[in-house]
Amino acid sequence: MILATLGYLLVLLKAITESWIDVVKRCINGQIKPEVVEIESIINNPTGLILLSWSITATPGTLVIDLDTEKRKLKVACIYPRKRENIVPFEPYIKKMFD
Repeated sequence: MILATLGYLLVLLKAITESWIDVVKRCINGQIKPEVVEIESIINNPTGLILLSWSITATPGTLVIDLDTEKRKLKVACIYPRKRENIVPFEPYIKKMFD
């Protein structure tokens, strides 16, 4: 659990830093194409889903606009189209912490 938590924190900080730089670049060059993506999570625990939701929202350029804990689905607004793995790189660590 401790290793999963440390891994989560490192991946989260990396994601926040990379996303912050990406958002600044997109604001300068105007390459903004907002979209809403639905993601089905691998996390079963409601608390883990809430942490995942917070982590996505804390990452610049993404915002969780809906969370269905029963279906394990999140709706995420993105500043620019992104692949699922770029939106939730910390998901496996959260799963290890809560499932």
